[in-house]
Amino acid sequence: MQDWEVQVHFKVHGQGKKNLNGDGFAIWYTKDRMQPGTVFGSKDLFSGLGIFMDTYPNEEKQQEAKKRRYSSSNQRIFPYISAMVNNGSLSYDHSRDGRPITIGGCTALVRNLNHDTFVVIRYLKRRLTVMINIEGKNEWKDCIDIPGVKLPLGYYFGISSATGDLTDNHDIISVKVYQLTVQRTAEETELDDIVLVPSVDNLKFEDDDLDYEPMSGLTLFFIVFFSLVGLMVLAVIGIIVFQKWQEQSRKRFY
Repeated sequence: MQDWEVQVHFKVHGQGKKNLNGDGFAIWYTKDRMQPGTVFGSKDLFSGLGIFMDTYPNEEKQQEAKKRRYSSSNQRIFPYISAMVNNGSLSYDHSRDGRPITIGGCTALVRNLNHDTFVVIRYLKRRLTVMINIEGKNEWKDCIDIPGVKLPLGYYFGISSATGDLTDNHDIISVKVYQLTVQRTAEETELDDIVLVPSVDNLKFEDDDLDYEPMSGLTLFFIVFFSLVGLMVLAVIGIIVFQKWQEQSRKRFY
């Protein structure tokens, strides 16, 4: 299927309070069939797409332990849904909740709800969208919207979950997969047929760990320019001081 949609009816529940639960579950579209591993129960270094319903903030707990300071804009509220497209070379950093390689995400407070909860993943003309229906109002809300996603044909859908020192129940009630019908040009069809490796155009990771903005070229130029000017001034002052010292030395000698 070139264009498809997956609807998952699920329930996450348990006795843990105040984030004393974990770890979450994942929905996959990958080259290989399910193999046990460290990424929500499946293997790392996968090739394809992973959608992660993460219920435990590993990085937040580490930050608290190290007393590190982060701005509020960089903090995630868990449970959190994130997406990752991998060509087999990227490793999922579980200790940082996948921040370095996440391409999009949103908060989804799905634990211990008394109504049905759903997530839908849609791949349509190389656009990946994820929507959630978790408030019991039969309303879909946008979570992730990434254009330029290239996924090969013939991969496997799958679901896995994991718990660690903390536990939870991850119930998958139903999975519905639909083939979407959309008009395509002959060129679009040909291009999708030759996608061999998962990728994202103009890839930008959602690594918001650092609270800064990259310097512009003009800012960098002025910093370098004034640094050089400062060094030149210091050099001139040093030469003048050295010459004065030499003159004083000669006077004392004679």
